[in-house]
Amino acid sequence: MTRVCIDAMNIGLAKGSGIATYGRNLIEGLNGAGFESQILYGPGQNYAKRAILNEIALIDPVAAKGKKWRDRRELILTPLGATARPVPISDDVVWPARGGGRPKVQDFWSAPRLFGRADQWWGLTKGFTPVSFQGSGDIRVPDIMHWTTVMPLRARGVANLYTIHDLIPLKLPHTTLDNKRRFMRVSRDIARHADHIAVVSEATRRDVISLLGVPEDRVTNTWQAVSVPPKHLARTDEEVARELEGVFRLPWKGYFLWFGAIEPKKNLARVVEAYLAANVDQPLVIVGGRAWLEEDELQLMHQARTDKKIRKKKLKFFQYLPFSVLMSLIRGARGTLFPSLYEGFGLPVLESMVLGTPVMTSNVSSLPEVAGDAALMVDPYDVHAMTRHILALASDDDLCAELSARGRVQAAKFSPEAYQERLRTLYAKLA
Repeated sequence: MTRVCIDAMNIGLAKGSGIATYGRNLIEGLNGAGFESQILYGPGQNYAKRAILNEIALIDPVAAKGKKWRDRRELILTPLGATARPVPISDDVVWPARGGGRPKVQDFWSAPRLFGRADQWWGLTKGFTPVSFQGSGDIRVPDIMHWTTVMPLRARGVANLYTIHDLIPLKLPHTTLDNKRRFMRVSRDIARHADHIAVVSEATRRDVISLLGVPEDRVTNTWQAVSVPPKHLARTDEEVARELEGVFRLPWKGYFLWFGAIEPKKNLARVVEAYLAANVDQPLVIVGGRAWLEEDELQLMHQARTDKKIRKKKLKFFQYLPFSVLMSLIRGARGTLFPSLYEGFGLPVLESMVLGTPVMTSNVSSLPEVAGDAALMVDPYDVHAMTRHILALASDDDLCAELSARGRVQAAKFSPEAYQERLRTLYAKLA
């Protein structure tokens, strides 16, 4: 059985991220496809003699402060590489429910301060940090190391696969705070030295081939999948409606929804403008953690909320909600509004379609691949077109029913089973 290890740099984030969701779904895909899954952590604490402390370190929010001399020594020794050792997992430590709980993998690895050290070393030398796996007992080193995003790390003695989700720092530089030169150089180094590159859409595949000069046969598109836990799908509409009314005072199918990180590429400012121009009765619920350069995105919303009528009836804002609650909000919405400027994939579109919620999204980047003919498509810079679509969703029950039905059919193309087959094809290229 092929052993595949993924990194845990994003997977345990308290408020999640698109890459964290990708990592969790990747683990499910690996297990479903018959691979042996492993995960590599970079905790802030050194190895301990007691095994339980090494497990605790993987999820301890308090990073070890350490002494400066130790940090300098580690940095000096970085060219020699980091060593990943197996961590026994017990049933005594309760893992946090946020981030999906304990990853459902067969083996856990730990290399203290791995990700921070790698970033520091690259900043000083422009070199990648090598990682060696030191197996023990029944825990064997991976056959493939799958890095889930662009990072200056490589594993020794195994195949190195990197996922590039998008090249937005290069395509839309005004929408990110990334160091573009750093991003470009690390990406180009990956392009030259990776055994293979995975992407999540044909749009990103074209960008990687064009901007990074990667031969077509070294880039594989797997798309993504969304696996909604059966317990959420099993709930009746009446149960979800009671929850929405009790928790949020929102009626079933009586509000619009926008959710995601609040950053320029998500286009929230234009969504709010179009929604206010539509002047519909259904409120707009915004669920978004603040990310970067969000001031312009939120300015109109803040101004609108100073009006008492708008504040009470039109706009409702939540910074972060647990996964289960977000699933209920998506399912109960009249429509999801997601006309992003650019996306590597666009999980909110797929999540909404899986749950039967109509979608308005953009006609650019990867979004047409995900939406197919199952969504209302719009130029993300055309506020007037967005307004027309919002009015249509607000008033046309037949349109909403048709989009809901089409969405479920389209979502089936990105089912866990289809994703597993694409993973088998991907890893076969590295066997």
